[in-house]
Amino acid sequence: MAITDIPEYAHLSESDIEALCVELDAIRADIEADRGERDARYLRNTIRFQRGLELAGRVLIAGSTKRSLWWAGASTLGVAKIVENMELGHNVMHGQWDWMNDPEVHSTSWEWDITGPSAHWKHTHNYIHHKYTNVLGMDDDVGYGVLRVTRDQRWRPYYLGNIVYNTLLALLFQWGVAVQHLELGRKRKTPEAKAELRRDLAEVGAKAGRQVAKDYVVYPALVAATTGTKVGRRRAFAKAATANAMANVIRNVWTNAVIFCGHFPDGAEKFTKQDVDSETQGEWYLRQMLGSANFRCGPVLAFMSGNLSYQIEHHIFPDLPSNRLAEISVRVQALCDKYDLPYTTGSFLLQYLKSWRTIAKLSLPDKYLTATRDDAPETASEKRFEGEFPEGVRLHSTIDPATGRRRGLRSAIASLRGKGRKSEGIVTRQAA
Repeated sequence: MAITDIPEYAHLSESDIEALCVELDAIRADIEADRGERDARYLRNTIRFQRGLELAGRVLIAGSTKRSLWWAGASTLGVAKIVENMELGHNVMHGQWDWMNDPEVHSTSWEWDITGPSAHWKHTHNYIHHKYTNVLGMDDDVGYGVLRVTRDQRWRPYYLGNIVYNTLLALLFQWGVAVQHLELGRKRKTPEAKAELRRDLAEVGAKAGRQVAKDYVVYPALVAATTGTKVGRRRAFAKAATANAMANVIRNVWTNAVIFCGHFPDGAEKFTKQDVDSETQGEWYLRQMLGSANFRCGPVLAFMSGNLSYQIEHHIFPDLPSNRLAEISVRVQALCDKYDLPYTTGSFLLQYLKSWRTIAKLSLPDKYLTATRDDAPETASEKRFEGEFPEGVRLHSTIDPATGRRRGLRSAIASLRGKGRKSEGIVTRQAA
């Protein structure tokens, strides 16, 4: 089962969560007060770099008489599309740069270079996903309506194709983003709902049509126009179109990998919706911390991920500038140490492989899986601790009198995994 009682699972009392909220609010206030020219310069430099990279890629594609140049052009353009998608589009549309009051980089005016309209994405991602992160039945990003990524999703024979579906989703990710907002499986009975679908379909069709025309008609035609012979023009057109297609695939696969590393490795927990409507700001912070995962990397990989290598920090502060997430992570890790909360991270490759492992495992019925629904790597709940404690009481962390350190969720998980002495009282229970 997914987590139904967030404070109990975290082993924190109401006063603990309130104190955690105050400390996280202080981090936000510090960053907001310190935003300024160096942040704006970072954004302007990123835009210049991305545009230069895109121009270089298209020039290489235009001269791609050799296969090596074709690959160089497609790869360079693919990297440019990644930067535009991850470090610019995603972050600009989160409102991370709205404080600059620059209409060119404002969340209300940015339109990114993928088939999905930005207005649709801002609703499904900024509002639905970030408000209801990993809440089953409310966050469509839990499996994207295609994959089984938690045992709380009832197994059906359809899920035997989990690996195939995710492969297709990775290759065609921009199209998945385009159709997600449409909620094609939803039944629309009222005239208003049907009219809304027609309007959304028209908007997706218009945006997708512009993208297809740009990548597969206009730019290839411009490249072909520089070639003298009719046969040469056809060949140049085909090479430019296929290079653009490869660039889109490169961007799609990379985006999919980064996003999956932040949401589906072990430790990125899922939640039920029973307490979400009444959760406090501190509980919302806590849900973001427990429901997200990072991956360790250097500055280049962080930049290429749109700084979503700091997915935990991004989920806590989605509208703070991405270039500040590295310094924020130091303070968030310190809070995790203070409150004995897990800080889920690992290498990029490890986190990505864990995501694929979960997708592969959950293609099978539960009877073929090990562990329980409450203590599996991909699914956990407060019930995972019931074997050690009696019923009818509530989990709380304690302060170790010898060291003065808090001992709560992280210590409890370590104990269950055999990393601590089982005979030692890692957590205590008090009457609920």
